[in-house]
Amino acid sequence: MKKEKNTTIPRATAKRLSLYYRIFKRFHAGNIEKASSKEIAEAIGIDAATVRRDFSYFGELGRRGFGYDVKKLMDFFAEILNDNSITNVMLIGVGNMGRALLHYRFHERNKMRIVMAFEADDHPAVGTIDENIPIYGISDIQEKNAEAKAQTAILTVPSNKAQEVADLLVKAGIKGILSFSPVNLSLPKDVVVQYVDLTSELQTLLYFMRKG
Repeated sequence: MKKEKNTTIPRATAKRLSLYYRIFKRFHAGNIEKASSKEIAEAIGIDAATVRRDFSYFGELGRRGFGYDVKKLMDFFAEILNDNSITNVMLIGVGNMGRALLHYRFHERNKMRIVMAFEADDHPAVGTIDENIPIYGISDIQEKNAEAKAQTAILTVPSNKAQEVADLLVKAGIKGILSFSPVNLSLPKDVVVQYVDLTSELQTLLYFMRKG
């Protein structure tokens, strides 16, 4: 199977990669060996042309009239998404959102795991353990990550602290940040940031509800 072509993958396509992986895992668990673009599209809620266009960025993943080999595509997307190895993640901020993420069992769904969490040095949670995950003071980020060597972090701190904490994460060797803080971060180009704005997503949902 050909690997990713030397071309830029559209952001919309990149955001669907984990959906494709999830669908192929579900098909495989259901003992489905082959799947058409129509079946994949219906499982995700998009059209078949979009599936074929997305897959075209990665070379020949299937054959016309034959469909897609479920096991091969599941393995292919696992490799692309680095789900063949454990990914250590650190969590910054253990407020309501942070606590919910601490209790979310990532490892039961994929090979990501939160290995440590951080809060303000004077926060009462510092020095405790939640879901077997130790909570440290933010000033210890660099020291603790020198041991854990995580490159990914989830940021759930208040907006007025997000940039300051993100700068600390970069110094600690973090290369990817999933930010729940509704503020754009100014970081080096080699650091990837993905924003999750629940308020915005809900407002968009309400807009389409009213429009419909």
